[in-house]
Amino acid sequence: MKFLATASFLSLLLSSCLGPPPDRLVSPFEEASVRPDVNTSFLEANVKVEEFIERFESETREVAVAREAIVDALNLRRGMEVADVGAGTGLFLEALSKRVGQSGRVYALDISPAFIDHLEERVHRERLDPPVQTKMSKEKTVDLVTRSIDVAFVCDTYHHFEYPKSMLWSMFRALRPGGSLVVVDFERIPGESRDWILEHMRAGKSTFRAEIEEAGFVFEEEVEIDGLFENYFLRFRRP
Repeated sequence: MKFLATASFLSLLLSSCLGPPPDRLVSPFEEASVRPDVNTSFLEANVKVEEFIERFESETREVAVAREAIVDALNLRRGMEVADVGAGTGLFLEALSKRVGQSGRVYALDISPAFIDHLEERVHRERLDPPVQTKMSKEKTVDLVTRSIDVAFVCDTYHHFEYPKSMLWSMFRALRPGGSLVVVDFERIPGESRDWILEHMRAGKSTFRAEIEEAGFVFEEEVEIDGLFENYFLRFRRP
């Protein structure tokens, strides 16, 4: 079954490449939301961004404490183009921008208008442009030009994808051949993980990995990051 699903995905990918490729990434899938309420708090009209800054960038959050080690493991080089998919309040922007330099590009993507406004202000205030460019993405697409990035970085965001099949399609198309998809997310282990993780996460690592491989990505490795205990780091390659 897994082979047939992967073959079907690659067939769709090949057929889409027979004609002139579109500038933007539009999923060919009709897909129901896997969790319709998961992003509600980010999309409300009165989002209090300062509360999310405190929550996302707190030293009690392990990905915040380990952010330099996480970015080091992305293996970025000067001139590379990386998409921070679900950039949120901008926790990783400074570290990413330092790695790619002014000759590179960091696309700070989010579906929340409030977060995008905050990211634009932060980029200006911290003088991160170049290389950082903010961009509103959508619930079904990163909305980046085909083969425009070297790395898609998805930290504590994959479980927020309402339409994972469509999002994976768009990231596959946005990545250059040989590019990397890196997913950092919470371990969901019944009997071990905290209750809020079990309630918040729709599935665990093995399910997410299977979804990503089914979309045509090749699993390369799981990287151990100092300071990560509740999160894992998976690297995939776009063939």
